[in-house]
Amino acid sequence: MTPSNRRAFLSDVGRGMLAVGLGSSLATDLGFSTAFAEEGSESIPLGEHAGLVELIRNTPAEKLQPILASKIQKGEVTLKGVTAAGALANAVTFGGCDYVGFHTAMAMIPALEMTKLLATERQPLPILKVAYRNAQQIQSVGGASKTTLKAIHDAEHAAEADVASKIREACRAVDPDKGERLLKSVGDNPLDQFNALQPAMQDDLNVHRFVFAHRTYGLVGLLGKEYSYSLLRQCVRFCADHERMHVEHKHPESPIRALVPKLLDQYKLAGKTPGKTDPGDEAVEKLAMTIFKGPNERAADAVAAALADGIAPEVIGEAISMASNLLVLRQSPEKWRTHGDSAGVHSSDATNAWRNMARIAATPHAITGLIVAGYHAGLQTTTLQATPYPTEDHRSLIKVQDGPGLLAEAEDAIRHNDQGKATAAIQIYGERGLPVDPVFDLMLKYAISEDGRLHGEKYFHTVREEYRTTRPAFRWRQIVGLARVTASAYGYNRDDKSGFRAAGYVDACKLLGVEA
Repeated sequence: MTPSNRRAFLSDVGRGMLAVGLGSSLATDLGFSTAFAEEGSESIPLGEHAGLVELIRNTPAEKLQPILASKIQKGEVTLKGVTAAGALANAVTFGGCDYVGFHTAMAMIPALEMTKLLATERQPLPILKVAYRNAQQIQSVGGASKTTLKAIHDAEHAAEADVASKIREACRAVDPDKGERLLKSVGDNPLDQFNALQPAMQDDLNVHRFVFAHRTYGLVGLLGKEYSYSLLRQCVRFCADHERMHVEHKHPESPIRALVPKLLDQYKLAGKTPGKTDPGDEAVEKLAMTIFKGPNERAADAVAAALADGIAPEVIGEAISMASNLLVLRQSPEKWRTHGDSAGVHSSDATNAWRNMARIAATPHAITGLIVAGYHAGLQTTTLQATPYPTEDHRSLIKVQDGPGLLAEAEDAIRHNDQGKATAAIQIYGERGLPVDPVFDLMLKYAISEDGRLHGEKYFHTVREEYRTTRPAFRWRQIVGLARVTASAYGYNRDDKSGFRAAGYVDACKLLGVEA
């Protein structure tokens, strides 16, 4: 049996087993009778997840949710298994080139992390929420009839030393097929593949290419190295598709392409071993303010200068994170929505991605990545006010000082979309030295129940990570930012219409028998 025939045979067996498990009438109702013929030897390997992937790709969201809830409750599937199959279904369908699709993929690992913070009976909620969103978008483009990622059996020959630059060149030439074949030539080590992608990921200034790369690598860790190429090749497609849009709209070439080599040469950073210096709280805050104030070229220059001075990459990343957080806290009320694709949330998520990538990437990529991160944080444009939230006027609204009372005030403010009062209550709570976990518990509840314009899961996870990796003098600012964004998001759907919870959330609560 040839490899392609074996794949087709195993795929058909998986579908047949799924149909038997669901029952023939339900399988027909869900569309499996026609879907079987449309898939075939060209599908990427799905392994043990094939049956669940087929279920997800063939089932409307409102029908899929009760099936998944039942399987989870019966122990037939795990939350990790649902996430893994969802990631593969997403990859097969979208290949990294669908706006809602890649946002959904980026939410999967954060949603899985959320489950660890919940009582047992509520743990499936974030997974079911993201699975619902995933199924909705998959069905909107044709369900199982839409297959973007197909198996690639040959690799492009490239010298090991220049494969990363050649992948970048392929993306600039809008030749994703060549880029994917080049990536395949790297071998099967996920970190080697990830390093080979770095020049392409750092080649432009779209927040999503940064976060998508980071979160996709996280999905590789979830699924295992045998799925690494199938998942990471989506990053090639993303970059090439972004370049295509630039070409079609006649956009100028990204200035980062000329600036990074210039700064590497100016500060003699090529081949440099990063330093380990921590200059202290005052210097870190000064660097953060320099990055925040921009303009973007000055922010990138400040990062390059700090690297040349031997400041530790972890500390530089911390300063960039603080600058991104200021975009949340200083957004003026004229731009009321601080959740979703706001400057602060976008910048915070991007910086979090860069910090994580810098921790694992090869040193040259870590150095250039931090420069790009600094440039990006200084690039954001929004209406800013001089005083960060909460102002003294906001603080005057809080009349209680005890922990439970402050949390109650914050929750009431969230439910009334009062960003100022919510931030004031949480800032005062922090000043009193009260424990952070009850605040995260409160914010988690609404990160799950609200739509968040595709960013709720990511930003919640970003704040948890940045809180842990920011020095005590400044870390509570991250929590205050989360309070503001949570108050902004409450009750709004993706179209900014008020009076809605996240799609599928209330029904998921009913299926699990928990309070909405």
